[in-house]
Amino acid sequence: MTLISENLKSLRKENGLTQDQLASMLGIKRSLVGAYEEGRAEPPVQNLKNISKVFGVSVDDFIGKKVKSKKGINPLTGQIQDSDVDFQGTKLKVLAITVDKEEQEFIDFIPQKAAAGYTNGYSDPEFLKELPKFHLPNLPTGTYRAFEVSGDSMLPVNPGSILIGKYIPELSEIKDGERMVLLTKSEGVVFKRVKRHSNKALKLISDNPEYDPYILNFDDVLEYWKVVLFVSGEWPGPNEKAKSNDALPGGKQIIQILEELKKEVKALRKS
Repeated sequence: MTLISENLKSLRKENGLTQDQLASMLGIKRSLVGAYEEGRAEPPVQNLKNISKVFGVSVDDFIGKKVKSKKGINPLTGQIQDSDVDFQGTKLKVLAITVDKEEQEFIDFIPQKAAAGYTNGYSDPEFLKELPKFHLPNLPTGTYRAFEVSGDSMLPVNPGSILIGKYIPELSEIKDGERMVLLTKSEGVVFKRVKRHSNKALKLISDNPEYDPYILNFDDVLEYWKVVLFVSGEWPGPNEKAKSNDALPGGKQIIQILEELKKEVKALRKS
């Protein structure tokens, strides 16, 4: 193992980052982070510069001696506390997450009953630890969270449906018309289509035409989650039962996982 690989692995663990999260911050594949840490490959100059920026150390120190991070994220075993990292002029928020023994991120599930508490506990690893959690196969690299829909402002997505959202750290990644779950200071968790209104605000649009669009300032938004999958007992539309789609990659496994998740939701509602 080289000094570069030792430093990279120790800095990543010191800051509570998974290989997935570090890869996302560096804009490279997780397998490449693993190769760097195991000494099977050495980072090119640009990646060395990016790694140094993330951890707040100089390139010379990183490659020449054992180093400690000067820009650390408070570490917790298997979890990450809320922090901001200045990377290439952009504030990247490192979320509180939960991981399994193999450092694979769980998808934490926020049922309706926990939505109010999530507004205060979203950055608290102890709060997230108590939530239901699961894995889904074949999802692209990223951090995901699941939310239970409440209210009818997004019909035909029915109340009680489960939305799987991918964390979006930067407004520049959001496209007009995308469905998003937003964690807001004023309203808690909301599910809307979004459209840029100005350089300070978004327009939030309900799919249900009975609800008027409204404006929300960026400062009011704590988290952005792009909806990549929704699971419901019914198809959007009246009285049509959902059908399994075995043609989807890992479709049968996804269905089994989500059936178990539905049971957990029912148990939570009764408790």
